[in-house]
Amino acid sequence: MPFRYQSGAEIRKGDRVLLHGEPGEIEFVADPLIDDPETEWYVQEYGGGAMVLVPKVFGPVFISHTEEDKDLVFVSRLSEEGSAAKS
Repeated sequence: MPFRYQSGAEIRKGDRVLLHGEPGEIEFVADPLIDDPETEWYVQEYGGGAMVLVPKVFGPVFISHTEEDKDLVFVSRLSEEGSAAKS
Protein backbone atom coordinates (compact mmCIF):
# COMPACT_ATOMS: atom_id res chain seq x y z
CA MET A 1 0.00 0.00 0.00
CA PRO A 2 2.16 2.87 -1.18
CA PHE A 3 1.55 6.18 0.50
CA ARG A 4 0.86 9.07 -1.86
CA TYR A 5 0.90 12.84 -1.89
CA GLN A 6 -2.36 14.67 -2.52
CA SER A 7 -1.15 15.01 -6.15
CA GLY A 8 -1.15 11.21 -6.48
CA ALA A 9 2.64 10.76 -6.70
CA GLU A 10 4.05 7.94 -4.55
CA ILE A 11 5.96 9.04 -1.44
CA ARG A 12 9.53 7.73 -1.31
CA LYS A 13 12.40 8.05 1.14
CA GLY A 14 14.60 11.02 0.23
CA ASP A 15 11.89 12.99 -1.57
CA ARG A 16 12.23 16.75 -1.25
CA VAL A 17 8.97 18.27 -0.03
CA LEU A 18 7.35 21.37 1.40
CA LEU A 19 5.44 21.04 4.67
CA HIS A 20 3.38 24.13 5.48
CA GLY A 21 5.61 25.95 2.97
CA GLU A 22 8.86 24.92 4.68
CA PRO A 23 11.47 22.76 2.89
CA GLY A 24 11.89 19.22 4.14
CA GLU A 25 12.74 15.65 3.21
CA ILE A 26 11.00 12.30 3.60
CA GLU A 27 13.07 10.47 6.21
CA PHE A 28 11.22 7.15 5.87
CA VAL A 29 7.95 5.59 4.80
CA ALA A 30 6.26 3.16 7.22
CA ASP A 31 4.38 0.77 4.94
CA PRO A 32 2.34 -2.06 6.52
CA LEU A 33 3.18 -4.33 3.56
CA ILE A 34 6.93 -4.04 4.19
CA ASP A 35 8.40 -5.87 7.18
CA ASP A 36 10.80 -3.29 8.61
CA PRO A 37 11.66 -3.35 12.32
CA GLU A 38 12.63 0.34 12.21
CA THR A 39 9.13 1.44 11.14
CA GLU A 40 7.05 -1.31 12.80
CA TRP A 41 5.96 0.91 15.71
CA TYR A 42 4.53 3.55 13.33
CA VAL A 43 2.60 0.87 11.45
CA GLN A 44 1.17 -0.54 14.69
CA GLU A 45 0.28 2.87 16.15
CA TYR A 46 -0.90 4.74 13.03
CA GLY A 47 -1.36 2.16 10.27
CA GLY A 48 1.67 3.56 8.47
CA GLY A 49 2.61 6.89 6.94
CA ALA A 50 5.67 9.03 6.29
CA MET A 51 8.20 10.78 8.52
CA VAL A 52 8.99 14.25 7.21
CA LEU A 53 12.10 16.03 8.47
CA VAL A 54 11.78 19.83 8.47
CA PRO A 55 14.86 20.79 10.50
CA LYS A 56 14.55 24.59 10.53
CA VAL A 57 10.99 24.74 11.85
CA PHE A 58 9.37 21.50 13.02
CA GLY A 59 11.99 18.78 13.27
CA PRO A 60 10.56 15.32 12.47
CA VAL A 61 6.81 15.14 11.78
CA PHE A 62 4.93 11.87 11.19
CA ILE A 63 1.98 12.07 8.79
CA SER A 64 -0.34 9.08 8.59
CA HIS A 65 -3.03 10.36 6.19
CA THR A 66 -0.68 11.67 3.52
CA GLU A 67 -3.17 11.86 0.63
CA GLU A 68 -5.41 14.12 2.70
CA ASP A 69 -2.64 16.48 3.79
CA LYS A 70 -2.79 19.53 1.52
CA ASP A 71 0.21 21.04 3.37
CA LEU A 72 2.56 18.22 2.27
CA VAL A 73 3.72 19.07 -1.25
CA PHE A 74 6.09 17.00 -3.41
CA VAL A 75 8.99 19.05 -4.86
CA SER A 76 11.56 16.63 -6.31
CA ARG A 77 13.01 13.15 -6.06
CA LEU A 78 16.54 11.84 -6.21
CA SER A 79 17.06 9.82 -9.36
CA GLU A 80 18.58 6.35 -9.34
CA GLU A 81 21.99 7.93 -10.02
CA GLY A 82 21.63 10.14 -6.94
CA SER A 83 21.07 13.51 -8.64
CA ALA A 84 17.91 15.53 -8.03
CA ALA A 85 15.20 15.05 -10.62
CA LYS A 86 11.59 16.24 -10.73
CA SER A 87 9.01 13.48 -11.06
